[in-house]
Amino acid sequence: MTIAPTISTARLTLRHHVMSDFAPLHDVLASERARYMGGPFSLKDSWQTIAAEVGSWSLLGFGSWAIERNEDGALVGQVGINKPAHYPEAEIGWTLCNGFEGNGYVTEAASAALEWAWSQMGATTLVSYITPGNDKSVSVAERLGATQDPEAPLPEGETSADTLVYRHNAPDADGGMEAYA
Repeated sequence: MTIAPTISTARLTLRHHVMSDFAPLHDVLASERARYMGGPFSLKDSWQTIAAEVGSWSLLGFGSWAIERNEDGALVGQVGINKPAHYPEAEIGWTLCNGFEGNGYVTEAASAALEWAWSQMGATTLVSYITPGNDKSVSVAERLGATQDPEAPLPEGETSADTLVYRHNAPDADGGMEAYA
């Protein structure tokens, strides 16, 4: 079984998920905040979503990390690089657990995940699929240096009315649009 590598930042540790991560992540997925991720989710759908992102490590060699705060070990959220079968490109996505907003944790964690993608996956580009109206995720994508890519292919069954695509290019990439597959 392949597990997520551990990545440390100044304030956070990105680590493989453990069972105790499920309840706080389900709390977010079951809430109104999940409307930007296709939710709110049932318990069953939360389990399938989280299990798919954790299992992606074994299937694809990349997936989601739990974000843990170094000072107290609190689970603050999740960041991941995922490519479900209906996604045309690998996506970097993020979510915060309730009560951890406004501290820069997602930007810090996603920046570390992008560094890992460039150095370990050899990726030159990733996308973030963002629901229109999710201004907080748009702000994170832009802080990470992503730009909107209206020409990017969309996940199966989605339209430009459903999904904005923000493109992240590796620092040394030529800006090409080759997708990591």
